[in-house]
Amino acid sequence: MAIGATIHTFEIQLADVDRGVYEELQLRVARHPSETDAYMATRILAYCLEYQEGIVFSAGVSSTDEPAVLVRDLTGHITAWIEIGAPDAARLHFGSKLADRAAVYTHRDPAKLLTSWEGKTIHESADIVVRSFDPGFIDAAVAPLARRNTMTVSVTEGQLYLELNGVTLSSEVHEHRIGER
Repeated sequence: MAIGATIHTFEIQLADVDRGVYEELQLRVARHPSETDAYMATRILAYCLEYQEGIVFSAGVSSTDEPAVLVRDLTGHITAWIEIGAPDAARLHFGSKLADRAAVYTHRDPAKLLTSWEGKTIHESADIVVRSFDPGFIDAAVAPLARRNTMTVSVTEGQLYLELNGVTLSSEVHEHRIGER
């Protein structure tokens, strides 16, 4: 018998001063058995940092034709393709062609990720933003995760402040570009 997804709930206070986004979010997040805690934490942070009307979680790791997070406009057109972790170049190429913009949020070493894409064809690669966090930040954010979670996410001047179930953390949100070193 296959193991099903585990449901995690998040009550989130989002204050993204940099983008002028202030929201109260109630999320039910299905965590696939093959999804790591670090991947799920990065996926939730990406959702918060990209939050706008039309944003949704896709089928996630079990979907081969959609990213972990995507944004659609009212017509159903994909406006943002948001990958998590370390997507391969072909997947990123596909998403970049399909959507108006693409981004990657990674909990892995961004230098290794960028190196893995060198010499590969990725549509409009110079426009794709790769975001990462300070070393150890995601690991520290995973520790307090529970099935029911309360979070406060604040962003100001590129600095992320996270309060998760009583644990307070912070990290710079680092931006990298494909082809840059």
